[in-house]
Amino acid sequence: MNQALNHIWQYLKRLDYFLLLLCLAASAFSVLLLNTMYSNGVNLAVVSSRTWLMQLLSASVGILLALVLCGINYRFLSKIWYVAAGGGLTLSLLLFTPLGKRTGDAPDLNWLDLGIVEIQPSAFLRVVFILTFATHLNHIVKKGESISDIKHVLLLCLHGALPAALVFSQKDHGTTTILIGIFLIMLFTAGLSWKYIAAAVVASPLIAAFLWNYVAEPHHKMRIMILFDDELREAHMLDGFWQQWGGLAALNSGGMTGQGLTGGEYIHVYAIHNDFMFAYVGMTLGLVGCILTLAIIALICTRMLITANTAKDYLGRMICFGVFAMIFFEVVVNVGMVLGVTPVAGSQLPFISAGGSYTLALWLGTGLVLSVWAHRKKTRHMFYEEE
Repeated sequence: MNQALNHIWQYLKRLDYFLLLLCLAASAFSVLLLNTMYSNGVNLAVVSSRTWLMQLLSASVGILLALVLCGINYRFLSKIWYVAAGGGLTLSLLLFTPLGKRTGDAPDLNWLDLGIVEIQPSAFLRVVFILTFATHLNHIVKKGESISDIKHVLLLCLHGALPAALVFSQKDHGTTTILIGIFLIMLFTAGLSWKYIAAAVVASPLIAAFLWNYVAEPHHKMRIMILFDDELREAHMLDGFWQQWGGLAALNSGGMTGQGLTGGEYIHVYAIHNDFMFAYVGMTLGLVGCILTLAIIALICTRMLITANTAKDYLGRMICFGVFAMIFFEVVVNVGMVLGVTPVAGSQLPFISAGGSYTLALWLGTGLVLSVWAHRKKTRHMFYEEE
């Protein structure tokens, strides 16, 4: 009994309470917003009592999983990377079977109907990629080799391209963008030679031209062009910009302090509960609420960078940088989308937007960072034993 209590005490001492409380506050805020959204009848077609209850359930399960991951040595998780990779790949490939499902008229095939519940494999694939890519980088460094060797650069690029191509084939372009962002940040912070970075910068116009001419579909081009052409924006207000226009109008309607969480003259915006949640924050809580929301997420990101800086090994640092990149790029794309400076890409606001799979994946990523924090020092623990 005393030994068990000692293990529990050691576990509790090693929790990063600051990061945990920040994430808890963000998830609680999300449930509150969704509950008021349902009560106010905003976007009632998709926001029901099930929406905020599912968010509460997903966050609760995610918190428990994060606490379990915190107690497991992240180096052990890295050693069994193939389990996570196999699970993530299997779920993604099942989308191309009759279990795969599209939402309404959306072109993206990213929902897996398991009967009892529907999940979004691409949300979990991001966390799987962070773990496997960090393991790949660590494997190179442990062998005493440089990641800037051309053979390793090519293999690392292939590692990054495979999940991105898989998600892109599902027409989930938002997650594809986030995966590319994670890949770039992790590769940059891993110590890639500046010659490759300079070459990528020089080649970026050619890459952009290729993507524009041979990869981007007409509706992708329209979403980008209307951001810079007022006449085109007005001409395509109903079929190309109406959602962003509504989101920006909702955001601006809140003024400095917002209309309040109850009783306001709310503007209805499609998908306001997930992709355009930031617009709802602005509409109900104003500029002050938007700043506080972004401040909480910024503190979460900063804490993850601090954990990366204090990690005892290269693997831990790479995991933290990967989870940081996932959250950072989600915020940039999502807020830019609401402000009308980036195209609509199906990106969500971390911890705030509704989404069961998305919320679970965020908490799993947080659990990895908590594990890195908890294992900064050599210790014996009920869930692991240091090497």
